[in-house]
Amino acid sequence: MSTPPLLKPLNEITAHHITAGDTVRLAVLTGPRDGSPTTVVFEIWEPGGAQPFNSHTDSVETFVVLSGHGRAESDEHTRDLAPGDVLVLPAGSRHRITNTSATERLYTLTVMSPDEGFAELIENGPATVLDKDDLAVLRAR
Repeated sequence: MSTPPLLKPLNEITAHHITAGDTVRLAVLTGPRDGSPTTVVFEIWEPGGAQPFNSHTDSVETFVVLSGHGRAESDEHTRDLAPGDVLVLPAGSRHRITNTSATERLYTLTVMSPDEGFAELIENGPATVLDKDDLAVLRAR
């Protein structure tokens, strides 16, 4: 007997900050709790927001920019980001993304492979909400 596919309705998706006061909200769409070795995250950077520099020893992190503009720093490299761009950060790189807009949010779908504890880190952080603008991006409306 085969395993049925997993379907998560949008109203079951919750958002978190990794730590209180962060300017980035993250919502795990799927990951190890769902039996996947890869984590997929919807990320939202507030205008001017940034994540701290971080790295993942064994994981490649891929970002698909859905909306907004930003700048990625990875080791000594810098790349500007725009809707439709795909950014792949190699395992072990020291990196961060900054929303370069003063007025618009930056939205990405992020894939972490393998998970390396990323989903658990997010889901253990303080809960926050996805507002109507965030949900509209996920619904592509």
